[in-house]
Amino acid sequence: MPVTNVSKDPQAMTMTIVADFPVPVRRLWDAYADPRQLEKFWGPVGWPATFTRHDMYPGGESQYYMTGPDGESSAAWFEFIAVTEGQSFEVLDGFNKGDGSRDLESPVMRMVFAFEETTEGSRLVHTTHFNSVADLEQILEMGMEEGTLSAMSQIDAVVADLQSFAAGQAVKTQLIGDHQARLSRVIRGSLDEVWKAHHDPELLRRWQLGPEGWTMPVCEVGTAVGETYRYEWEREGGQDRFGFTGTVLEIEAPHRSVTTEAMIGQEETATTNELTLTPVDGGTLLSLLVTYPDEALRETILATGMADGMETSYARLESEVLSG
Repeated sequence: MPVTNVSKDPQAMTMTIVADFPVPVRRLWDAYADPRQLEKFWGPVGWPATFTRHDMYPGGESQYYMTGPDGESSAAWFEFIAVTEGQSFEVLDGFNKGDGSRDLESPVMRMVFAFEETTEGSRLVHTTHFNSVADLEQILEMGMEEGTLSAMSQIDAVVADLQSFAAGQAVKTQLIGDHQARLSRVIRGSLDEVWKAHHDPELLRRWQLGPEGWTMPVCEVGTAVGETYRYEWEREGGQDRFGFTGTVLEIEAPHRSVTTEAMIGQEETATTNELTLTPVDGGTLLSLLVTYPDEALRETILATGMADGMETSYARLESEVLSG
């Protein structure tokens, strides 16, 4: 158990948990920045978390739910107030209603996570601020202390894994619920470089090509809410042209963009694509959450080798655009 101290102060209306880890601060920080890793320890043992959104920048938010052993579910949210990379982040933390909206009648807490270097590795100081003594007592009665300690008991195993989430791994696909999929990869480039590579037509034409022998004659980029984009590819020589189009729904450079996407001529099967970029050790974590109209379409599209095509393009991005 990494936790070395738990203190509750009813006068200050806080609960503080201190935990020490035998890994560098950067490794511990990345475990909180990467939703794939955070899912492995945010929920108590037996209540794994699933993050459908995790935007670790000021003004960003997270959406997640925890699933119990009998299939019961509890959903919640973060809103990031402040983020100092590698040092600290501060969030508001609350519960969601059954319809996915925020439950503002339940306690909303302010949590501060501070990361410190130690002679043995790193220390996390996790302080939860409550709005009232009544809120503190209510949350403690709900089992927050025991649940948090149970959850944090799983961090050591996550941070000890130095390979699964590092740069150099190919695109990984995770199925979420009945009709979503998250595709993730660490790109060897800075946050600004990776963002620009996704929104500069000249750069896109150099790397977003899939297999060898294809060109991108049409590259119309949307960079503001309401704008449309259109990408078309064809084999060298002009055969087998196809393309995708969609509309920008949200955009927050250089962290997040949300767009619709449909194959040209099949707009009735549009997906919603949520792209999130997060700085991590070795580069930038790219997370693409795709929401499909139904499970059947998700399985059909993933079976086409979508992840393999993305991996080919991202490898080209690193070698031909970001390598300098």
